[in-house]
Amino acid sequence: MSSGPLWRNRDFMLLWSGQVVSTVGIRVSSLAYPLLVLALTGSPATAGLVGFAQTLPFLLCYLPAGALVDRWDRKRVMLTADAGRALAVGGVAVALATATLALWMIVAAVFVEGVLFVFFQLAETAALPHVVPPEQLAPALAQNQAREQGADLVGQPLGGALFGISRVLPFAFDAVSYLVSFGTLLLVRPAFQASRTQSALSAGRLRAEIAEGLRWLWGQRFLRALVALIGLTNWVFNALFLVVIVRAQQLGASPAAIGLLFAGYGAAAVAGALAAPALQRRLAPRLVILGSLWTWAAVVALQAAAAAPWQLGVVVALSAPLGPLFNVVVGRYRYALTPDRLLARATSVSRLVAWGTIPVGTLSGGVLAQAVGTVPTVLVLAAAMALIAAAATAMPTVRTPPVLA
Repeated sequence: MSSGPLWRNRDFMLLWSGQVVSTVGIRVSSLAYPLLVLALTGSPATAGLVGFAQTLPFLLCYLPAGALVDRWDRKRVMLTADAGRALAVGGVAVALATATLALWMIVAAVFVEGVLFVFFQLAETAALPHVVPPEQLAPALAQNQAREQGADLVGQPLGGALFGISRVLPFAFDAVSYLVSFGTLLLVRPAFQASRTQSALSAGRLRAEIAEGLRWLWGQRFLRALVALIGLTNWVFNALFLVVIVRAQQLGASPAAIGLLFAGYGAAAVAGALAAPALQRRLAPRLVILGSLWTWAAVVALQAAAAAPWQLGVVVALSAPLGPLFNVVVGRYRYALTPDRLLARATSVSRLVAWGTIPVGTLSGGVLAQAVGTVPTVLVLAAAMALIAAAATAMPTVRTPPVLA
């Protein structure tokens, strides 16, 4: 592995480039799905139900997937997941083009995508230290954050524009993006895991391996606290995502304008990702963690006062820059403290809690918006975010995190 500039690391850049395209495709369809369901049913609650189905695998699959990824060849897992997701979202495009699409087909497709995303994401996370040397890990984490936020910048306005041209196009684009990722993965040379013996594929052994990951994370007080805080924060922001779409429509925004609204968020987040490698070296971890949580609470509250789509877009963008820095700090601790043989399992336990709240957030955001309206829902979410920040401030382990070499 190259120890020079990250851009000269051929294998990381191949992996990263394929994931740029794939992540843009995911953002394109992530905006298109609620727009499609709202167009077909007019119901925010039904749109929330589809989002719930897409993220339900976070609750159901993370624990067994983590143990299986630690057994299996990680590259093969990623290739299989890309191929399966291309088929699932491609099926939605075909059904739309032939006027045979039903709501159950959308629910089934997003659920399959969610399951395969879990496997892919765990394998990619565990593979990263085998693609970059230790001195490139923080820049690689920041560049991955830039990938995610850059996808918001490009993907969501593109999703809105493509949906405005034809409802088929966003889903066809996403299917092709998975095929591009599949092709670049084939060209990456390093093995994605250390040499290890194959575990016996028995149910008892699988339960023991899952339990080992659970025990290990439970013994890490700082990581355990972060996982809980991230889970609660994810509930707030995923409830807010659908509420922002509905609120923007109420304020007169078109699908393309809603895409541009989220593009502003993406642009601000890319700026945060570019600054993250330098900032994480200069700022204390507790300042990053607690400062981010309190800032997000204030920004969510400000969204209730937005009276025009552009105002809503500006306020939404204010929450973006701190996300990449927060994630880079958390990622450094995760890689520094977790042994390679437990990486997928420890990550799966973390994601079960941290991302397991996402389906609940998506569903509750739609239900609350339909029941009480978008502005009261935003105020409820702002109050919840303030309580999360206060709880974090009260935790000694968050105020005094471990010191990394």
